[in-house]
Amino acid sequence: MPLLTLDACWAQAGGTSPTRFIGASVFKGEEFIGLNDATKHFHATCCRACRVSMSRGSVRCSVKRSRYRRPQKSVDLDLKVDQSSSNTNVTDGSSSTVENAPSIDVSSNSSSMNSTTSISSRSTVLQACTVTSGLMVALGAIIREASHVAFMEGLPVIDCTKEISFGFETWHLELVTGLVILISSCRYLLLRTWPDFAESSEAANRQVLTSLEPVDYLVVSFLPGISEELLFRGTLLPLTGNNWTSVLLVAALFGILHLGSGRKFSFAIWATFVGLMYGSATVVSSSIVVPMLSHSLNNLVGGMIWRYSKSESLW
Repeated sequence: MPLLTLDACWAQAGGTSPTRFIGASVFKGEEFIGLNDATKHFHATCCRACRVSMSRGSVRCSVKRSRYRRPQKSVDLDLKVDQSSSNTNVTDGSSSTVENAPSIDVSSNSSSMNSTTSISSRSTVLQACTVTSGLMVALGAIIREASHVAFMEGLPVIDCTKEISFGFETWHLELVTGLVILISSCRYLLLRTWPDFAESSEAANRQVLTSLEPVDYLVVSFLPGISEELLFRGTLLPLTGNNWTSVLLVAALFGILHLGSGRKFSFAIWATFVGLMYGSATVVSSSIVVPMLSHSLNNLVGGMIWRYSKSESLW
């Protein structure tokens, strides 16, 4: 082993007086050591120095390992924290995407459909139809009679009973038949080509006709047809002039009053068109019976077609 290496070993071992080799003799400081003692001393010193160097080397290695391990632990912790935060972000993101996704809520849709187009019972429908029709008949009859009395007293009021009567002639049947075919055909085409109108018509029919018996269709068809025509075409139409302008005004009012209960603006447009047809027939025929029969038969045809289509879809 070279001298520099031994000096370094003793210096690392903390020796104050390193041993020097000169030829075959060995000196420790200024003291001479014999060969045998020198050999023992040399071996003891070398072993002690090697132990010290090994222990210091192990300490340094452990220190280095600890230095390298600490960042790894911190990196591992950072990775774990990042992974946990990413997992939470993923779960939060997935939950947020699920919440924000345009999902179909069957319960909410069904409840909204039930709230907008609730099915009425048979007794409720028949009672409402009878009461409403009775009120409109009474109002129309009172206004017609009042206009007749005012006209007879010399007041500048149009006599509704004179302008639009209950007379009926043979050719009126052709007019009624033409109106039923025209209006029923237009309704059929619009149901196939206008989804908004089909939805509104379906909502109205479902609300009124679902719980009825076949015989009840006569009641809900003729009572509204007779009462509505008596009030609108038999009373309001002659009071506003009994001309084409009054036909348009009364038809617009008739269409507006058909909004609500699941029926949208499209259904109001359809009711306005139907009112124009009935008003035109009233002006041409000067008879309230023509629109009454046309309206009632169109209601019956539309209701029976709806019932037949629903029974076919069930089969």
